[in-house]
Amino acid sequence: MIDSIKNVSSLSLTRGLNEAFSSNSVSATETPQLAPGENTGLDFASVIGGMAKDAVNNIKQAEISSFQGLKGQATTREVVDAVLNAEQSLQTAMALRDKIVSAYLEITKMQI
Repeated sequence: MIDSIKNVSSLSLTRGLNEAFSSNSVSATETPQLAPGENTGLDFASVIGGMAKDAVNNIKQAEISSFQGLKGQATTREVVDAVLNAEQSLQTAMALRDKIVSAYLEITKMQI
């Protein structure tokens, strides 16, 4: 689903929206009904781990793009796009970390 969202962000408002949603996406009518407690195949740790890997890869790509820009092998726009993408990934990771820490602190305050 995230891949289809990334595809949508790179499209214009009138071109290719059907292609973005038709590839690798599941419509609401196709979702299987799960019984309570049934394993969906994804767990919290794997989702967070994937997000962390994506953030690290974005930061590495921004660094590589910056070096290419210094060597004259990349345009200014490519460098700025990569750096802004890395900054957004880092800000998202920090916001997620803050929410997790806040949730943990709330749980530790609960009376049993």
